[in-house]
Amino acid sequence: MVRSDEDRLTQDIIGLASEYGRYGYRRITALLRRDGWRVNVKRVYRIWRREGLKVPAKQQKRGRLWLNDGSCIRLRPSWKDHVWSYDFVMDRTHDGRRFRMLTVIDEFTRRCLAVKVDRKLNSQSVLECLAELFVRHGPPDHIRSDNGSEFTATTVREWLGRVGVKTLFIEPGSPWENGYNESFNSKLRDELLNLEIFYTLQEAQVLIERWRVYYNTQRPHSSLGYRPPAPQAILPSPVGPPYASLQAAQQGARMRRTLSKRVDH
Repeated sequence: MVRSDEDRLTQDIIGLASEYGRYGYRRITALLRRDGWRVNVKRVYRIWRREGLKVPAKQQKRGRLWLNDGSCIRLRPSWKDHVWSYDFVMDRTHDGRRFRMLTVIDEFTRRCLAVKVDRKLNSQSVLECLAELFVRHGPPDHIRSDNGSEFTATTVREWLGRVGVKTLFIEPGSPWENGYNESFNSKLRDELLNLEIFYTLQEAQVLIERWRVYYNTQRPHSSLGYRPPAPQAILPSPVGPPYASLQAAQQGARMRRTLSKRVDH
């Protein structure tokens, strides 16, 4: 017996599959539940198969260095702000000009803290991005990256040491040792960069930031039980004297000046 809501559910599944072309039926189920559907995976899968839906084949991957020995020793994140990781991603605007993205991830929560987009990003860009994040979130215990010159620069390592953040560098040609960031970067490319034409750098900056917010607040994450890393919430009214927010702002400004001086020195 066909349920009364079968047609409406089918249309919603097809609509979500069309909008999120790289999602499978499990992640589509999570989106349906977010939208108010009380539906299980089996029913979605039945409709998915009946309608002939499937995840398109991925684009051919770019060449990377992989070793036969997949073993490695790595510090695994155990709490929020325990280990951050960062890496670069490259793409082009419609005119063929390159731009770079610096992605920063909290490995424990899977939250993307920042995607800095510009034509050129160097060690100074890394320092500026990290200083802003440290003011906003506080510094992590460790930060993981590859051995790129932007990350191993003396100014970056010395500044992180002064702030009290320990650096972790992966072995050359071993991207799996930075697996959380590699996973995020692949999703960024698969779900946005490969689908959008960026006519200007500003358009790229706006759309990438919009996707970052969506990734944190709405996108179902399989390793988190198909919940987003940082779902949106309605914050309660502040409790305390009216000057509390002013004090917090003043404290943030002082910390920002301190970090700026450390970067300069």
